[in-house]
Amino acid sequence: MTQASSTRLPQTLAYSWYIVFLCMLAYIFSFIDRQVIALLVGPIRADLQISDTQFSLLGGLAFAIFYAVMGIPIARLADTRSRPVIIAVGIFVWSMATAMCGLTKNFWQLFVARMCVGVGEAALSPAAYSMISDSFPKSKLGFALGIYSIGSFIGAGLAFLIGGAAIEWVTGFGEISFPIIGVIKPWQMTFFIVGLPGVFIAALFFLTVRDPERKGIADRSSTAGFKLAEVFAYISSHKQTFIAHYFGFGLLSMSLYALLSWGPAFLMRNYAMTPKEVGLYLGIMVLVSNTTGVLSSGWLTDFFTRKGRNDAAFLSGMIGGLGLIIPAALFSSMPSFHSTLLVYGIAMFFASSPMATSAAALQCMAPNQMRAQVTALFFLFMNLFGITLGSLLVALCTDYLFKDDLAVGYSISIIAASSGLIGAFLLFWGQKQYAKTVTDLSDE
Repeated sequence: MTQASSTRLPQTLAYSWYIVFLCMLAYIFSFIDRQVIALLVGPIRADLQISDTQFSLLGGLAFAIFYAVMGIPIARLADTRSRPVIIAVGIFVWSMATAMCGLTKNFWQLFVARMCVGVGEAALSPAAYSMISDSFPKSKLGFALGIYSIGSFIGAGLAFLIGGAAIEWVTGFGEISFPIIGVIKPWQMTFFIVGLPGVFIAALFFLTVRDPERKGIADRSSTAGFKLAEVFAYISSHKQTFIAHYFGFGLLSMSLYALLSWGPAFLMRNYAMTPKEVGLYLGIMVLVSNTTGVLSSGWLTDFFTRKGRNDAAFLSGMIGGLGLIIPAALFSSMPSFHSTLLVYGIAMFFASSPMATSAAALQCMAPNQMRAQVTALFFLFMNLFGITLGSLLVALCTDYLFKDDLAVGYSISIIAASSGLIGAFLLFWGQKQYAKTVTDLSDE
């Protein structure tokens, strides 16, 4: 399917917001499927006889491998082919892969199933960012991408809320025996419950979303897009901008995923809470702290843009990174449960704020036909630093530095605070060059 010509009727603002809403809904389901495993650390470790480090590989590396590797060729398609079709296929794949996690019987089977979840989710954000950027003017883009980005935290919040309730509900049934499949344990049933509804979202996306007209196309006589070699050549010509963005925001995502991946284990181990209790507290916290953090940063980016600042996205990201450092360092040492939750919530607010700003920055850094590809390359860094290292480094600190499961909170604080500091510094280092890149591109 080729991109429709520029003679199509203009897209209405209401329909633009419909695209944002449906992309956000898909993002919600993607994060439910991605994040629910954090509540299952206890039963999975017990049944599969694995350590924190091995569990971190299920939540991080397994998901990130194909998410990162497949993101680039899928993004190439998103730069030249129908973005709604690509997203619909991705939703279907990750939903079925999540359900397949419920059929696994050992560590490696679950590892492979989680890899397949990553393949499907790699199709969403690069194509969604590109579609949304073609649907809104630059002065409204930060908020629109902020609305899309809150889907990740609505999804994470619902993963905790729904996942915690679902775990308690299916635990009441105990082990269930099915023909052919065999015995299914409660943690396996949870993957069926959260995975299969995504199939209906895939159908809705395929049937109701049309691809918006592409804007800012470098060569309107061609819809072929840019080859990967050309993308790398463009990145090389703006080296400092891309290094600062990829590594800076990548490290800020490490802070976020350290907090998000191991927060449930910290509360369950240190306060003897059940998955349902943790799901209730963290679900509400993520829905409030993280969503307001994303929306605030999107609004702040638009505010700085309207003031004429071409470095608006980097400036907003720096504010988020600097605001994160102190609460991330302190939450694990607070004297009471309620003070712990309060400081943890503040850390989550600032840790989530770069989600919208990193997306807004990317859309201003490259021509239209390579936006999805530079986004996919960014997700490669975000997966390496965020999803993989954010989870893995916390587990390594717990297993080998502290050698105590109860010390997971200190491990989170070390990784989240230090990566926030370094990430903010890298954005500061690349701030002026980023502004120059944005100016050069807008002048072309």
